[in-house]
Amino acid sequence: MKKVSLEELLEAGCHFGHQVRRWNPAMKNYVYGEREGIHIFDLVKTKDGLEQACEFLAKVAGENGVVLFVGTKRQAADIVKQKAIEAGAPYMTQRWMGGMLTNFEQMQKRIRHMKDMKMKRETGELKKYTKREQLLIDREIARLE
Repeated sequence: MKKVSLEELLEAGCHFGHQVRRWNPAMKNYVYGEREGIHIFDLVKTKDGLEQACEFLAKVAGENGVVLFVGTKRQAADIVKQKAIEAGAPYMTQRWMGGMLTNFEQMQKRIRHMKDMKMKRETGELKKYTKREQLLIDREIARLE
């Protein structure tokens, strides 16, 4: 696996953080300083963290584990999708719903509910409801999709 140098991280702009007023105090250990209202990340710690992440991913992949590629920003979506397809891995490039990994049981219930409502709509079981109720059900299906 190719090692990333500090110069490459600097050229890629990996040292730029968020605006100072939007910071999360948990990031304090990783912030090197501040310049023109923007936090500057400590690239040495960034490089160490990147290397640890790569080692972990290599271990997971070596044990035939599943690696999920996630990149929901428009700028990253295409490359995340491309690299995930190349690796034969699952990917997510649309909006990430909170709880998709940590509360999947609840997510699964909502998916089943959506499929059930769609089936009822297709079979005509929703005809017994008023037009307004049918409209509300259609809106709920659209929201769940």
